[in-house]
Amino acid sequence: MEIYRVAFLGHRYLSTSDAMAIEKQIERIAKDLLLQKEYVEFYVGRNGEFDILAASVIKRLQNAVGDHNSSLILVLPYSVKDLAYYQAYYNEVILPLDPHTHFKAAITKRNQWMIENCNLLIAFVQENKGNSYKGLQYAKKMEIRVIRLG
Repeated sequence: MEIYRVAFLGHRYLSTSDAMAIEKQIERIAKDLLLQKEYVEFYVGRNGEFDILAASVIKRLQNAVGDHNSSLILVLPYSVKDLAYYQAYYNEVILPLDPHTHFKAAITKRNQWMIENCNLLIAFVQENKGNSYKGLQYAKKMEIRVIRLG
């Protein structure tokens, strides 16, 4: 089976108008991927409003059309206390980093891991600063296909 991997990366905060537009864009792109690809893994973080929005759109699509050809995977930068909650919501939860990674570097390193392991990055990056911007620059350097939202 051919697995197509999609990572989401975006700013921690979204305005209401941005959120509504982004939700529609993610839904359209994800729906197309589910129709075109044999199997799609969607990688999301859980560090802000964009991540939560992306996960909820994918989950809603899975509920509507089934999850027979997709999985929603939470990629955590470090262990969390309410892991059981996340395991119930997501199809899979992974912690790809060395547990000794310093917590201040963990989100950047997790983003790099998602980028290195995806075929497509869907990004909402409007500011030239922060982890999302650094991740977008890293994806360009790695020559990963990027769809910028907004």
